Amino acid sequence: MALFNKPRIVSVSRRTDIPAFYGEWFMQRVRKGWTLSHNPFSHRVLRVSLRPEDVGAFVFWSKNFAPFLPYLAELKTLGYKMTFLYTLTGLPGVFEGRVPDAEVTVSTFRAISKMFSPRHIQWRYDPILLTSVTDEKFHLRRFRDLCRRLGGYTTRCYISFVNLYPKVERRLQALEKKGVKLLSVPEAEQAALAQRLAEIAAEHGIELYSCCNDHLVGGWVKKARCVDAELLAALFGLEVGLYRIKPTRKQCGCYESVDIGTYDTCPHGCIYCYANAGSKAGKNYLHHGPNSPALISRGNSLMDTTSD
Repeated sequence: MALFNKPRIVSVSRRTDIPAFYGEWFMQRVRKGWTLSHNPFSHRVLRVSLRPEDVGAFVFWSKNFAPFLPYLAELKTLGYKMTFLYTLTGLPGVFEGRVPDAEVTVSTFRAISKMFSPRHIQWRYDPILLTSVTDEKFHLRRFRDLCRRLGGYTTRCYISFVNLYPKVERRLQALEKKGVKLLSVPEAEQAALAQRLAEIAAEHGIELYSCCNDHLVGGWVKKARCVDAELLAALFGLEVGLYRIKPTRKQCGCYESVDIGTYDTCPHGCIYCYANAGSKAGKNYLHHGPNSPALISRGNSLMDTTSD
């Protein structure tokens, strides 16, 4: 049995959108005090304690926290520490057709900020997708508008340019039939755009951070740590020295965490998403059981379970 002798930072989740679609399941697991996390690479299963004393903090990720709002008061009462990474891009529906309108997401963003504080909630303007319908002028206009709406409700914005995984590139190429063409933009031009966005953000009291795009770092732009033990220490007194930086991909700056989500389970269906490989997400969502110990059951894989 593998032992874990420090409170875990629990990521909820890079792999899917638990607050938007699986809030009931998550709260069932919190009430039970544990869940199972499947490693998508080794296929091992980890039993993760969700007892308040074993959770250093929850780091929530979502494009739509509205369905999750009713659970936040209960989590606070139980003594959990939480931060929120809220993705809000305002991209046209051709790229993220099932994501709620910006009016809805801005309202929810503000509600969380008021419930906790502007430091507890970080805005993700991610990814920056440069195409024939979302060129540099589009992003400057959209970003300025969102900064105006979110100024005073957050202190940080995390950005990155779209990562062209083969599956993402295929989806974008398919959009060419609809007149949407991906623009090839050199890194120097990306960095220049990032500096302009950072200057706009600063006008609204927001600092800009680059996630997994080190060529953007410099000047007004800092390196992002989306799972940030230093921020958690400042907010909750977490002992930074207990945690090591453990990147999840190239140029990632995150501290170690355990992710309890599962790939191919997010029905948002965004064109640029790395977490969905094909058409499985909708089917997995429909067959999901809120009482399952893991987000998606894997049959006999429970025989490989290790514990914290």
